[in-house]
Amino acid sequence: MAMKSVWITLLCLFVIAEADQGFDVRHHLSTVTRYSASKEVSQNLIKGSNVPSECTPIHLNLVARHGTRSPTKKRLREMENLSGRLKELVREAEASDKVPGWLGKWISPWHGKVKGGELIRQGEEELYQLGIRVRERFPTLFEEDYHPDVYTIRATQIPRASASAVAFGMGLFSEKGDLGAGSNRAFAVTSENRASDTKLRFFECCQNYKSYRKAKGPAVDKLKEPVLDKITASVANRHGLNFTKQDISSLWFLCKQEASLLNVTNQSCELFTPSEVALLEWADDLEVFILKGYGNSLNYRMGVPLLEDVLHSMEEAIKAREDKLPPGSYEKARLRFAHAETIVPFSCLLGLFLDGSEYEKIQKEKPLELPPQPPKTRDFKGSTMAPFGGNNMLVLYSCPAASSPKYFVQVLHNEHPIALPGCDGKDFCPLEDFKAKVVTPHLKHAFDNLCNANPDDPEQKHQSLWSWLLGSSQKTEL
Repeated sequence: MAMKSVWITLLCLFVIAEADQGFDVRHHLSTVTRYSASKEVSQNLIKGSNVPSECTPIHLNLVARHGTRSPTKKRLREMENLSGRLKELVREAEASDKVPGWLGKWISPWHGKVKGGELIRQGEEELYQLGIRVRERFPTLFEEDYHPDVYTIRATQIPRASASAVAFGMGLFSEKGDLGAGSNRAFAVTSENRASDTKLRFFECCQNYKSYRKAKGPAVDKLKEPVLDKITASVANRHGLNFTKQDISSLWFLCKQEASLLNVTNQSCELFTPSEVALLEWADDLEVFILKGYGNSLNYRMGVPLLEDVLHSMEEAIKAREDKLPPGSYEKARLRFAHAETIVPFSCLLGLFLDGSEYEKIQKEKPLELPPQPPKTRDFKGSTMAPFGGNNMLVLYSCPAASSPKYFVQVLHNEHPIALPGCDGKDFCPLEDFKAKVVTPHLKHAFDNLCNANPDDPEQKHQSLWSWLLGSSQKTEL
């Protein structure tokens, strides 16, 4: 009991310090953070390089997460159960003045809804406005008439990703056609079968990753448990309710949904102090780090087909330029819409949110230390790495023939320049350096050998050898 009292006292002291700094819970929702809230945070961003005026963008790669979505079907059921559980807790408390007035009357905002996970209106707006801003930022790339081979738009087969692609395209090509009051035009969005989409849903095609994630899940829960234990005790004591860890977990989920989707911060979120929010956010980020990010090299190495596709599109753009192909005959943008499980590994492949020594470690496939617990600061945050609508843009520039080197890549994260450790901490990097220092070190393993081969199975070793000798590339459907 003495230790619990000390913990609660420390939390209260931490809260007072944070309250003075204008704490906003909407910036601390891990991967449930809205894009607009994330863009207000300047973490790891740098003042952009002065791109020489004579250098022109010739190709753009975009890898984006879907926009803000509704809770999934499983979570909808959890919220329905929470409503009954809260009423039960309030009855047990017997009209304690510590109990927030809304708690016993709360009904899930999604009551009666049986399907979930779809892109909501706020998510549509996020991607629509992103499309407009991209066109305005790179007008020379989007001045040509639309053709699906010039502006390639790809999405996963999950509806919220394809809906995000449509919303983005409506913004990108607004006033470019003759459809409706907005002068819209039709455009194509293509998808690959989710069982073989190694570029955007590699996490679903990689059997070894699926096995790793399943095996590691309980260990991650164990790491998060002390935080939930301490916060459960603190919140229960403060509000005079017999909360369980499951109650606190559900209420934290509700807080994230209310703050992000409904812009409500004065209800479930107020059950937690700022320091408790920081710890709950850290626990969520810890899970992202271990199961999607730098916690295991397999998490991001399985995304190499996407990195190769990005590089290939740049090389094709250079070839078209040097062959002097006529406008409208070659690709100028490759635009992709997927998931947090895509954007986090891709950001890791680029080495984002790392310092130089950490970047050297991941290139040698060595594990990184876990993100430090608050109040210590950390660079790895789901709220900035993969919020709803989070994105990485890689812009290929051509510079005058007299300059050396001739081609450069600029990397933008959530539309802001960001330091690339592989390019000496700059955002504007010679293409050859980008290839040599960022891409090539990851190309040690073929996707099938990495994801679907059992290293202890002689039969699979034999098959992998023949696959390599024959130069074949097999896709495994799961």
